[in-house]
Amino acid sequence: MKFIYGNHQNVPIVAVILENEPEKALDLTSAASVLNVDFPSTLLEAIELGDQFLQLVADVQEQLREQGQTGNYTVDVESFELLAPIPRPTKNIFCVGKNYLDHALELGTEADVPEVPMIFSKAPTTVTGPNQPIIIPTEVSTDIDYEGELAVVIGKKGKAISREEAYDYVFGYTLINDVTARDLQSKHKQFLIGKSLDTSCPMGPVLVHKSAVPDPHDLHITTYVNGETRQSSSTAKMIFSIPELIEVLSKAMTLEPGDIIATGTPAGVGKGFKPPKYLKADDIVEVEVENIGVLSNPVCTDV
Repeated sequence: MKFIYGNHQNVPIVAVILENEPEKALDLTSAASVLNVDFPSTLLEAIELGDQFLQLVADVQEQLREQGQTGNYTVDVESFELLAPIPRPTKNIFCVGKNYLDHALELGTEADVPEVPMIFSKAPTTVTGPNQPIIIPTEVSTDIDYEGELAVVIGKKGKAISREEAYDYVFGYTLINDVTARDLQSKHKQFLIGKSLDTSCPMGPVLVHKSAVPDPHDLHITTYVNGETRQSSSTAKMIFSIPELIEVLSKAMTLEPGDIIATGTPAGVGKGFKPPKYLKADDIVEVEVENIGVLSNPVCTDV
C-alpha cells in the first residue's frame, strides 16, 4: 500500500493510492469520519498504530465496498497539495554517509570508504514536501548539492534489534533528497549545520508500506536535475544494508515509530563533477526510486 498525506480542498487528509489506478487515491480520512471509524489524523499517528492502522484501512475499504460508496471518496492525486509523509519528525533524521562505494570514491579515496556505518543527522526543521522549493540561503551558503536517497521509516519501538529481526521494526519506505551545503560542511568540519538548512530535506511523495517492497535492496535509484541524469544506481550497492543500519543504531539508542533513516546516496552528486554542478535558482531536482515514486522540487533563492 502507498499512502499520501496532504491537503485536499484545504483539508488535511490521509489517503491510500489505488493499486489499479495509481493516479487516484481513496480519501480515508473523510470516509472514516462518515463511517464513524476512529481514524488517525496524520501518517505519524498511523505509524504509531502499527498493524492496527492497516486493519483500520482494510475495514474502511470493506465498508465502502459493501455500501457501494468507494467512488464517492476517490480523488485525483493531482488535486492534492502533497505534504511530506511526516512533515515534522519527532527526532533528527538519521543519515548514513558514504554508504555507496562509488560515492565514497568520487569524494575521496579508498581511505574514505567506511569500515562501520558513518552516522550523522538532519534537524527535523529541514523537512519540506513534494513540489515545495529548495531555498538557497545565499547569505549563508551558495554550494548547495543534492543527494537522492531511499529512506526507511521505523514502525515500532525497539532497542538492541538484531539484523535478523530488523524488518519487523520497519513500517515502510519513502524518498529523501539530502540537500547539503558543501561550503558549510568544509567550514565547520562536521555535518550538522551543512545538512540542516531549512528546506534541505524534501521528503515523499508517498509512504510505501514494507509489504509492497519485497526487497528494498533491489531498487533502481536515479536523480535528475533539469531532466539530466546525475545519479543512477541500485540500492543493491549499499555498503551497509538496512538490517545492519538498524542493528547498529539500535545498539546505541532506542528506535521509535516514525524515526527515519536515510540510507545514503550513490555517485553523481554535484560536488563530484569537475567543476562542481551545484544547484541554482530555477533548477528542478527529481529523485526517483523504482516502485516507490518520484520526488520533485524546484530550486529558488531567498532573495
